[in-house]
Amino acid sequence: MNYSFLVALADDGHIDDGELTFIKSLALADGALDEAEKIALKRIFSLVDENRLSPVVKTEFQKFRAHHNV
Repeated sequence: MNYSFLVALADDGHIDDGELTFIKSLALADGALDEAEKIALKRIFSLVDENRLSPVVKTEFQKFRAHHNV
């Protein structure tokens, strides 16, 4: 998961709607986040500057983090 998410950020350092959808589907592919996935997502999400996200992506990003406690 770490590698896939870093690839999503690598092109421009931002997350767009398509990249966020990809990460959510990857993270939830088995229906739930286990503790290892949560730790990985927390570490990766710490690299995201929310001020640079579009309003739509920022809202979805914050909802996903809050809902899954990451």
